[in-house]
Amino acid sequence: MRLPMSKKNKQKETEATKIEDINPATVENNTDVENVTAEEIISVEEELIKEKERFLRLFAEFENYKKRTNKERIELFKTAGQEVIQSLLPVLDDFDRALIQIEKEGNDSLFQGVQLINNKLKETLKSKGLQIVEVQQGEIFNADNHEAITQIPAPSEDLKGKIIDVVEKGYTIGDKVLRYPKVIIGQ
Repeated sequence: MRLPMSKKNKQKETEATKIEDINPATVENNTDVENVTAEEIISVEEELIKEKERFLRLFAEFENYKKRTNKERIELFKTAGQEVIQSLLPVLDDFDRALIQIEKEGNDSLFQGVQLINNKLKETLKSKGLQIVEVQQGEIFNADNHEAITQIPAPSEDLKGKIIDVVEKGYTIGDKVLRYPKVIIGQ
């Protein structure tokens, strides 16, 4: 944080005026100030200016430190339940597999009950910041965003190097990836 030019110039003018206002008679009568020259006064004033600038830099650094720690604290609160949520991801996977099996059996009342519980759990986790990483069949595989489990021969030429199937969903909390989607890609 630096002073604007206009304030700095005012400060220098004021300091210059102080030097000019020194009465030689006063300097001669004062034994302590007897040996003080205008050059020494200027050098002391320059040191004062340097110390003021140093103080302003330290103050700015401290302000930056406070902002950084506040930002880190906010980020910590956002991801505070990350470990608990991460441990619940296999439960979400089990719910998805159970829903598929119950749907195959044709038991609609059981399917609706389990789906209701599944939706409630997903909505609760979503309110805590959990988001599903959307991956579609036919998307281009990107090693930065996906985890390849295996490669299989592509059913068609246009699926080579693209995602053929999603084995496990990926999840994020805030900007942090909890689990990358596990996919099968075409060869």
